[in-house]
Amino acid sequence: MRTNYHTHTIRCHHAVGSDEEYVLEAIKNGYSVLGFSDHACWEYDSKFESQIRMNVNEFQEYKKSVLALKEKYKSQITILLGLEAEYYPKYTDWLLTFCVDEQIDYLILGNHFYLSDEYGIYFGHTDRRYIAKYFETCIEGLKTGMYAYLAHPELIFRNTYLEWGPEIEEGFRQICYVCKQLDIPLEYNVLGWQANQKEDRIMYPHPKFWEIAGRYGCKAIIGMDAHCPSDLNSTYYEEARKTLEQYHVEIVEYIEPINYSYLLALALEQEEF
Repeated sequence: MRTNYHTHTIRCHHAVGSDEEYVLEAIKNGYSVLGFSDHACWEYDSKFESQIRMNVNEFQEYKKSVLALKEKYKSQITILLGLEAEYYPKYTDWLLTFCVDEQIDYLILGNHFYLSDEYGIYFGHTDRRYIAKYFETCIEGLKTGMYAYLAHPELIFRNTYLEWGPEIEEGFRQICYVCKQLDIPLEYNVLGWQANQKEDRIMYPHPKFWEIAGRYGCKAIIGMDAHCPSDLNSTYYEEARKTLEQYHVEIVEYIEPINYSYLLALALEQEEF
């Protein structure tokens, strides 16, 4: 059976289709699990308003819709309530409390921006001085225990100037080492695979990265990164599966819900000391 934990909605302002259309497409294509993981809302300290994610005041409608579909289609598919979130150190406590209060099933680490999108430093379109920060923040985020897996780990290859070299390879080695030690899967991003085909260039997934992941014995999860219902096409999923098998990585299809209440209690306990 196929599973997908990386599904967006129109609330992020760059996806199309109704929530129910995604569910129906998933059922049609033989998925046993569909996790909704739209771009996480953040309660910013500033007056910044993101144009690529839902606002905090839109979350309740998102949650209500996902839970209603979960109940409606419970005999046909398992539906989960998740979010794709960055690692923003100054907002980590807020996010953790939010996950507890709203009973979020899981977070995906999508490391798009450095520190916060308030500052406009997007790792997929930045200068060289921030490349090392991408690797550092991926690893710091993974070590929080808040994220089920690392989405599109090779995101920095959206920078057209970037070429494979010793610095890049070492950064990816560190990510693979940490994911192996923490038993956190790496995502083979199928939307990125589609972009590679359309643009005829290698961004992500990147073959050299997956060679490293295979050598380190990392686990992989297939993430459709669906921004429209047709992105859940089963042919794309099977192409990803065939490719991953060539790299000798273990493909995992299921993730366990994360116990955010435990993580919050642990964080509060550490603050007391």
